Amino acid sequence: MDKLKAFESFVSVATRGSLTAAAKAEGVAPAIMGRRLDALEAHLGVKLLVRTTRRISLTHEGSAFLEDCQRMLSDVANAEASVSAGGVKATGQLRITAPAGFGRRHVAPLVPRFRELHPDVTISLNLSDRVVDMAGEGYDCAVRVGDLPDSSLVSVRIADNRRLCVATPAYLQRHGTPRHPSELVQFDCLTLSSEASQVRGWAFRIPAEGGHEVLHLKPGGPLDCSDGQVLHDWCLSGYGIAWRSTWEVESEIAAGRLVEVLGEFAAPPNGIYVVFPQRKHLPLRVRLWIDYLKQQYARPAFWEGR
Repeated sequence: MDKLKAFESFVSVATRGSLTAAAKAEGVAPAIMGRRLDALEAHLGVKLLVRTTRRISLTHEGSAFLEDCQRMLSDVANAEASVSAGGVKATGQLRITAPAGFGRRHVAPLVPRFRELHPDVTISLNLSDRVVDMAGEGYDCAVRVGDLPDSSLVSVRIADNRRLCVATPAYLQRHGTPRHPSELVQFDCLTLSSEASQVRGWAFRIPAEGGHEVLHLKPGGPLDCSDGQVLHDWCLSGYGIAWRSTWEVESEIAAGRLVEVLGEFAAPPNGIYVVFPQRKHLPLRVRLWIDYLKQQYARPAFWEGR
């Protein structure tokens, strides 16, 4: 039995739902397609398809095997493309997710450029501040900013991210300036709501015996929101102090619209990561996208003026 041909025939029949349609697409007689499936089921010792005169349906084992076959055939196609005369050629759909604010500025502009390099790839970009269930929702990879929760996902650090407290000069003139993180309880702090992904609170580096330690605080205030861009806008409008990333507020600080406070207590940088479910069967399009992100984020010019 030609296993690869049998796998291809099984996928073709399962996805088309018809033995005749699959045979026609390949240009062979339906009887030949049927014999391939019989040989495959006999080799595996399980029933993959329930075939009647009207319809074909997958068994439980067939559904699981279909996913494995599709992934395996995709890997084979990518391996062939990578050594073909035309060089590396990625195909298929790339599904990406990223935080809304960061994604708008630093992921979305790269998507069309990446597709120009790989025109046979279609791309779907999801922007959300919730932590997306990648495996459950079918995403190939995610860009995530900050501390990562423990999980079975593979993560690659592709850039540093620093957070700092900021407010408008007018707000600080009206309410004063905190001199220590413990004084934030006396100020209007603009925080992410509990539904958002920032679970540990604001981080500060404070003196401790033998050096420094990172202190996490969850300041309160009259306003919170699940959307980081809204917090950014509120901060620019003078409604309080916000804890934002440098990629988001550097231009406002340079222009004098925002002022950094508690800078001497700023925590060490955390990371910007690309995260994906597993490494062993990573499709070529995902590997190329990860490499492209790493190359772009490694350029200092990429972050200038953003």
